[in-house]
Amino acid sequence: MTKKEINPEYLTCPIRQVISRFGDKWSMLVIYSLDASTTGVMRFNELHAHMVDCSQKMLSKTLKELRESHLVDRTVYPEVPPRVEYRLTDVGKSLIPVIEQLIGWAKKHFDDVVRP
Repeated sequence: MTKKEINPEYLTCPIRQVISRFGDKWSMLVIYSLDASTTGVMRFNELHAHMVDCSQKMLSKTLKELRESHLVDRTVYPEVPPRVEYRLTDVGKSLIPVIEQLIGWAKKHFDDVVRP
């Protein structure tokens, strides 16, 4: 049996490569929560309180992936205990209008999409 070859164009497709970095539900919620906070900065436990159905392990993984994709910054302060804060980068902030449009679309078409 031969393995299917992957079209090289798929590997450089902007939609596949970029959306996969923040297109999951946890990433979008982190981005939206950081933007919605009054200061634009949140600590891990604050974020987790906004996403109680997300495990700490998954939130930690999501934050790491968002940092690696340059959408979220992490600042560690040399205190005891260490204080760690998260904020959106300029690139992360540029996603907010797109996410807000998606939220509007989801509200408008919720019944159409979710209906059994």
